Amino acid sequence: MVVEALTKYGISRLVGVDIIPEAKQAMERDRPQYYDAYYITDFCNINSDTQDEFAAWSLDCLTTVAALGFGDIPPKAFMNAFNILNQKGWVGFNIKESFLDETDQSGFSRMIRDLILSKYLDVYHLERYRHRLSIDGEPLFYFAIVGKKNADAPIEYLEKYLDDPE
Repeated sequence: MVVEALTKYGISRLVGVDIIPEAKQAMERDRPQYYDAYYITDFCNINSDTQDEFAAWSLDCLTTVAALGFGDIPPKAFMNAFNILNQKGWVGFNIKESFLDETDQSGFSRMIRDLILSKYLDVYHLERYRHRLSIDGEPLFYFAIVGKKNADAPIEYLEKYLDDPE
């Protein structure tokens, strides 16, 4: 549904990536007309051939469909995807508000906070919004974050978060 919405804004080339084959099957069934390519790959263990294919696409925007930070996308996977993106490429994602709080010391939370404050990403938009209601009817707040990549994050930057899968 996100890729369908992006095409309405004039996005002309779309490359999808997921780690599970069922995601590609769903894309082929429901929205094959929107993608120029779709990869099943693990960004934690990306091979050089796939990395070269991504480089050939000259990717200039990275977005995630699900909110980050629940162990579904490890820090290494996010940073490897970030580093595949061209310099000055756009990055957009959403994250639960508590992941930006200093009290959350999970690897993903620390990585996102550091990335937002780093020289590797310029934040252009940060907005708190009500994502949905909890099962108890309480509002759950998230942040939408949009930024522009300045440079690849070096391996030394990532190593701080590798011991924590979340």
